[in-house]
Amino acid sequence: MNQLVLPIIIPFLLACLLLIWRKPTTTRRILVATLFTAVLGCSLFILNHTLQGHRLVLPFGGWAAPYGIVLTVDILSAIMTSLSSFVGLCCLLYGYAKIPLQSENPLRLPLFSFMLAGIHMSFATGDLFNLYVSFEVMLIASYALMTLESDNYHIKQNFNYVTINLVASTFFILGAALTYGYLGTLNFAHIAHLTQNLGSDPKLIWISLFLFLAFALKAGMFPLYYWLPKSYPTMPPATLAFYGGLLTKVGIYTLIRLLVTILPHDILYLHETLYYMSLLTMILGVLGAVSKRFIRAILSYHILSQVGFITLALSLFTPIGLTACLVYIIHHIVVKASLFLIGGTAQSVNQTDTLKDMGGLWKATPFLGVLFLFQAFSLAGIPPLSGFWGKYLIIVGALEINQPLAVIVCVIASILTLVSMLKIWMGSFWKAKPEGTPLNLHNLKKMMLPISLMVLVSLSIGLGMEQVVQISQKATAQLLNKTSYIQEVMKP
Repeated sequence: MNQLVLPIIIPFLLACLLLIWRKPTTTRRILVATLFTAVLGCSLFILNHTLQGHRLVLPFGGWAAPYGIVLTVDILSAIMTSLSSFVGLCCLLYGYAKIPLQSENPLRLPLFSFMLAGIHMSFATGDLFNLYVSFEVMLIASYALMTLESDNYHIKQNFNYVTINLVASTFFILGAALTYGYLGTLNFAHIAHLTQNLGSDPKLIWISLFLFLAFALKAGMFPLYYWLPKSYPTMPPATLAFYGGLLTKVGIYTLIRLLVTILPHDILYLHETLYYMSLLTMILGVLGAVSKRFIRAILSYHILSQVGFITLALSLFTPIGLTACLVYIIHHIVVKASLFLIGGTAQSVNQTDTLKDMGGLWKATPFLGVLFLFQAFSLAGIPPLSGFWGKYLIIVGALEINQPLAVIVCVIASILTLVSMLKIWMGSFWKAKPEGTPLNLHNLKKMMLPISLMVLVSLSIGLGMEQVVQISQKATAQLLNKTSYIQEVMKP
């Protein structure tokens, strides 16, 4: 069981070491890449173990739940940890290619490592207190990393990110405090055990609302999602890809834990609220993407729209809906992170990402254009790519419970997604480069290596969707079996 701590402790100890070893060197970079690769290996090993039907539970200090700290990893946790490890490694390698060694800020790598440690602890923890601690480790590192290489204008834009996340953290700590005052515990399994027949209890309703709002804000859902497209485009490409691929998914993961693992399944008002919030997030997010004229903003608004797809699947709260939710998360983390890296490469070559000033990329680097088309069509839901299967399962799940509005919104959002992706294609790849600034092809091959790896994984997900669906169905069945979760975590 001790292997559960490795994806957390390796990046945490690495970050502490890097704070001491401050001078950027090639050896330092190689060490970080090696340990990130080790974290990915540990994560995949844990995932393989959970797929064999084992839920891994590690009580710290020998204190059994609910009295001590407990790490609990099931298939969902292991999937999320593996994806974050993979995306973190690819973004790290892209940053190496993009940022010259002599220009690297000494704090960039330790902050990156602290964020990864916080994300992994969020996926593994089994109680609300340590989930809050994990969020704060992740968010404090993200605040610093976001402003590390920003100018005064961009730092002001980042205030939105900091403010909204502080509000969400306030809701979270209030919800945790009320939970402890009412139930005398913060352990997920113990809460689930004590609240099995309390779905209509007014106190539990208030607790669930505080926690729901906290996690919905962190996921970037309507109505308080404006912080994301304001702050994300201010970051360098490697950092932006890491944030865009993973941070909102931590919020979605905790929503899944809240609604499926912790709270009674008959709190229907939360499912209905999530349903309508998801529809509005999908439509308003994609409309924001269509209206923008530079790549980072378009892709940032698409995060919101795609978050809406994922939470819509969750709100259906059926086995097929939850399966669709997990399939879409797997697809989106890889596709979205790779699109930000492709956008960063296009910006580097054109020395701008404003579409009216871009062009000539197809002639200069057709391979980058092919990579973009694969991921753009996947995001829009073109078969047989991974995004199509996620949207197909959502539509099937919506029709199963007679929700035609969800189907209509899914189709409209997908069409508008394709329109905005074609806008990027026509503006940066297909049309000729405007007169003036020459194309910059420096380090292009190095930057495309991690992108190619991510696109290859994305294509494998789409072409191997049968296996992905089977894994997601296993994870869904495990999530819905609350009795098994309670017994395995609470056993003496």
